[in-house]
Amino acid sequence: MIGSRIAAVGHYQPARVLTNEDLAGMVDTSDEWITSRVGIRTRHIAGPDEPVDELASQAAGKALAAAGRTAADIDMVLVATSTAIDRSPNMAARVAARLGIPGPAALDLNVVCAGFTHALATADHAVRAGAATRALVIGADKMSEVADWTDRSTCVLVGDGAGAAVVEAADEPGIGPVLWGSVPEMGHAVRIEGTPPRFAQEGQSVYRWAATQLPVVARQACEKAGLAPEELAGVVLHQANLRIIEPLAARLGAVNAVVARDVTESGNTSAASIPLALSKLVERGEVSTGDPVLLFGFGGNLSYAGQVVRCP
Repeated sequence: MIGSRIAAVGHYQPARVLTNEDLAGMVDTSDEWITSRVGIRTRHIAGPDEPVDELASQAAGKALAAAGRTAADIDMVLVATSTAIDRSPNMAARVAARLGIPGPAALDLNVVCAGFTHALATADHAVRAGAATRALVIGADKMSEVADWTDRSTCVLVGDGAGAAVVEAADEPGIGPVLWGSVPEMGHAVRIEGTPPRFAQEGQSVYRWAATQLPVVARQACEKAGLAPEELAGVVLHQANLRIIEPLAARLGAVNAVVARDVTESGNTSAASIPLALSKLVERGEVSTGDPVLLFGFGGNLSYAGQVVRCP
């Protein structure tokens, strides 16, 4: 049995920025209404020439460069996404083709907002089992393509982007044990359904579940890593809503940690939100190499997955 670690991270967001003032000209809303309820001020929106695999490939290329690796060094590609419109080829294969990765295992995972932490655990398990040596793990979503731009309760939330990590074998574990699960009978609370597919959610149900159930689960993820919450240097929760993130971080008890609040400038980017926010913390130097950081995804399917990682 060997360990695995995150060697490097990278992120990408489209150039177009949609502000709350812009949205106020599209639907019945205002900057005050949005910021007071979800804390979001801006979000990035991809154009028609920026499909999900383009977002993913941009972030993955940056992670590869930061790790000092090339496409030939990768033998597994995992893409967490829920906005892949086409069934085949999957996003992982498309990313591998774009980057010139020769013959990798190429898998997509659809666990919606908890997708990246599920994919990271899958890569960790594959490396530990000897089934992979070095993996690209990507969270990428184009939520603008599934948004109902006439529904002010949901369209104000979403943004587009991607984040990626290079995961490789290590002598010491740098990715802690995953704690994951779901509440499948509540799957109706967050949906991307129909033709064309549209995002919808029962906001109050999701809020109550997150506020009451997730603090205990997040603490258990720390326990599995053998750490107390106050030992964490960083906390990166799914960037869904500032009114969920801040109380959850407070109830966790991570009093010495930097808490990612990228939702304010990026909106809810679903599977991209955790690696995107982590990459920004690393880029800004708000967490240092070797620091313990809790990653915790939750949302669609009322699924959750979290693990403590050592910062690259």
